[in-house]
Amino acid sequence: MVSEVLLDAGPAAGQSATAATSAPEQPASGVQRIAQLMQLAAEHERTGRFAEAKGILRHVIAEAGEHPGALQLLGIVSFKTDRLDEAVRLMERSLALAPTEAVYHRNICEVYRVLGRLDEALAAGRRAAVLTPDDPHCHHNLGVLHYHRLELEEAIGSGERALAFGPDFPGAHFGIAEASLLRGDFERGWEEYEWRFKLANIPPLLPPTERPQWDGSPITDGTLVLIADQGYGDVIQFARYIPWAAGRCTRMAIACSVELQPVIEQQAGGGVLFDHWERAPEFTAYCALSSLPRLAGTRLDTIPAEIPYLRADPAKAAVWAERLGDLVPRGYRRIGIVWGGRPTHNNDRNRSTVLATFAPLAEIPGIALVSLQKNQAQAQIGGYWGRAPLVNLGPELQDFGDTMAVLECLERVVAVDTSVVHLAGAMGKEASLMLPYAPDWRWLLNRTDSPWYPTVRVFRQGPERKWDPVMHRIAQEIAAPARRRRKR
Repeated sequence: MVSEVLLDAGPAAGQSATAATSAPEQPASGVQRIAQLMQLAAEHERTGRFAEAKGILRHVIAEAGEHPGALQLLGIVSFKTDRLDEAVRLMERSLALAPTEAVYHRNICEVYRVLGRLDEALAAGRRAAVLTPDDPHCHHNLGVLHYHRLELEEAIGSGERALAFGPDFPGAHFGIAEASLLRGDFERGWEEYEWRFKLANIPPLLPPTERPQWDGSPITDGTLVLIADQGYGDVIQFARYIPWAAGRCTRMAIACSVELQPVIEQQAGGGVLFDHWERAPEFTAYCALSSLPRLAGTRLDTIPAEIPYLRADPAKAAVWAERLGDLVPRGYRRIGIVWGGRPTHNNDRNRSTVLATFAPLAEIPGIALVSLQKNQAQAQIGGYWGRAPLVNLGPELQDFGDTMAVLECLERVVAVDTSVVHLAGAMGKEASLMLPYAPDWRWLLNRTDSPWYPTVRVFRQGPERKWDPVMHRIAQEIAAPARRRRKR
């Protein structure tokens, strides 16, 4: 889930009225100097200079004592540098000193949520909304929290309350979009989903242009530019709409990264692919790939699911088949695994796990694990001592063409919610998807299947939010074919 939760140190760059009255008495010049230091620290925090902010704030606390604003801002710095336990301690200290400061309750609501302390988060979020009922950010924070508690009616209600005070608040619109899509209300969901382009810190789709955003109407003499926006998984999922768009224009060009071109070129039908805007052709209109489901009027029962719509290059697949033949013992079942997503994803703490979670798979006789894991999570392989052979292919996968070729050589993939699952699903390959309790919207609710990918089987966390029961169910299912063979 892409949330736009604001952490704010409070009035006057963290110097609240409560802070001023609760600090030890100082000469006017001393109070002014503390205020100046707080403003400087807040500026450092806003611009990502966290070490500088931290140094100034510790100096303020040393000089002014238990300063609520400094403690709160220091807590925000700790949160943004992934020191969550420290952030909670600091924010709780500031709240004890300034219990009626609504923004402090609003901030700690988000920190509690990220830590999984959802009941405490709910109490803090409600307290913030009571203290400042006309603050749209308080209601939006509650909406994000309700989503993570799978209280979707409440999530939408909180978003609507936020919009009552700020009708153009992108985060609230987007929160409503995700909750609506998750429960299968695509009609409302796609419309609200368009607000994602106005979220804070979202880069522009393309350089400034006078060309219009495409509305889905035919382009009889001109070029449509599609933009492969969002994450890799999103691009793979929405690539199925490229032929639909191609049928409504005379020419098409697609902006996408080099890594994704083996995926996109299979749908482009001769359209131009480019990865830098200076290489873009003249165009009549543009559209994000992720906006095509809305233009196509997609509803839950009309999702295009002609599978496969992606295929591995036969020559590449032959090379990888030979390589895996050398690396995996003869007769072993090859199971691909991915346990970690992109660390910068804002829900990665919930959607990713660790290699050790896959231990039950490694105990199945005749299994070989093939790691498709990328990024720093690969380092966990150094501590692997499982029964099953483990082949690490992650460093050798240069693009999605390589990954598709490897998938062609595997029995199935077991993975958390990453692009590899989308790739396997688009190729019609068997995949076991591990989902957190509050999943990304595209996986819907209470289903073991996916209308987007018929060959993907979904395994969800329960309310306990633990991965071990999920993996136990997957291991049982994968072990079952082996047991049936032994009986025959």
